[in-house]
Amino acid sequence: MNHKEAIQEDIFKVIGESADELGLEAYVIGGFVRDHFLKKGLPKDIDVVAVGSGISLAKKVAEKLPGAPKVSVFKNFGTAMVKHHDLELEFVGARKESYNRDSRKPIVENGTLEEDQMRRDFTINALALCLNKDRYGALLDPFGGRDHLDKGLLKTPLDPNTTYSDDPLRMMRAIRFATQLDFTIDPDSLTAITENKDRMGVVSKERIVVELNKILEAKTPSKGLALLHKTGLLHLILPELTRLQGIEEIEGQRHKDNFWHTLEVVDNIARTTNNLWLRWAALLHDVGKAPTKKFHKKLGWTFHGHEYVGSKMVRTIFKRLRMPLNDKMKFVQKMVMMSSRPIVLSEDFATDSAVRRLIFDAGEHVEDLMTLCEADITTKNPKKQRKYKNNFKRVRQKIKEVEERDQIRNFQPPISGEEIMASFGLRPSREIGIIKEAIKEAILEGDIPNEHQAAKELMYAKGKQLGLEPK
Repeated sequence: MNHKEAIQEDIFKVIGESADELGLEAYVIGGFVRDHFLKKGLPKDIDVVAVGSGISLAKKVAEKLPGAPKVSVFKNFGTAMVKHHDLELEFVGARKESYNRDSRKPIVENGTLEEDQMRRDFTINALALCLNKDRYGALLDPFGGRDHLDKGLLKTPLDPNTTYSDDPLRMMRAIRFATQLDFTIDPDSLTAITENKDRMGVVSKERIVVELNKILEAKTPSKGLALLHKTGLLHLILPELTRLQGIEEIEGQRHKDNFWHTLEVVDNIARTTNNLWLRWAALLHDVGKAPTKKFHKKLGWTFHGHEYVGSKMVRTIFKRLRMPLNDKMKFVQKMVMMSSRPIVLSEDFATDSAVRRLIFDAGEHVEDLMTLCEADITTKNPKKQRKYKNNFKRVRQKIKEVEERDQIRNFQPPISGEEIMASFGLRPSREIGIIKEAIKEAILEGDIPNEHQAAKELMYAKGKQLGLEPK
């Protein structure tokens, strides 16, 4: 069957002409072809495979393109990259691969197109469209990938044990594609992932996190997280999360399953924000519950201090997974640490003072914190759900009112340390810190307005208490 309509862009004609001139077979393969059949539009990166030298083809194509773009050659991999407008074209020679047990880096040899398709991760990524003039648009589909696309099925071209053992990252990719495309993983393939899970040890943490982030960025992340859990991969990557699973009962008192609750929270937050780091905060917001879980005869199950413990665990997790230990990690830590604060306010009458402190502590992230807390509502009881949502609406309104009046967000003290030193003729000393803290506390408690004159009066009063003489 011919699919010329998929490759009407001029760039494909240029590649085809270049291949014909060099006497090479050339095909567009992988994600571009898959997304064409899924009606997803033209992707920005396009893979071209040549039966022969991909580098020679890339150079020929670049010569024919306006402005003769630069060819980036990666000799070790036998690949070349050409940037044309907003497209990235990657050229590679058809190849076959063999692996050793200790690495996911293959030993590469030249091969036929079918051998190249055979080494691909999934049949839906092995589809190829011919670019040569005599067969322009012909589909080469030796493993039934077109049919699997229609069925929403992920299968490997080879025996799945071979595919996953050779390159264990493909196990993560299978789950990621299943999540992004809402596809089903073939049962034999799913079993093979479980059987080969320990091979993940040869994959770099950075590559694992790339796939994990893509799962978290999907429309329904819980699908991928549940598959990672089912296959045993999640326990290898995030054991802190899988330890939340299970319901314990003592003296007729039970607690909820915090693992499945967490997956619901992540799905809830995915409906309201695309912020990856807020989604990470949702994923980790309860990790401190496993190490802090206790049963008390009078109180039942408690998780005292789980937010503090969880925020400490965030750094451990980020470090182990080689994730950024910068402001992104600090943001996740802050969200985990503060994740119960608005809940307490919503259950109680929120005083102005408590709201001021929430705004002060959350700073510019107060909306993110409220979004996380609203996502944390997973009760199936419609009456309770309505009540919690209305409570959070009231807290949001209260935040708005207090913020407009008192301007606490990104709080800057109305009196600086320099002004205190000048007022009392002091050098840097602990008294300055005491006065600044007293002014901050008075503003947060609502004892004085967030204004310079009121703060100045308190500064002199506090100085007098400390035995300081004004200049």
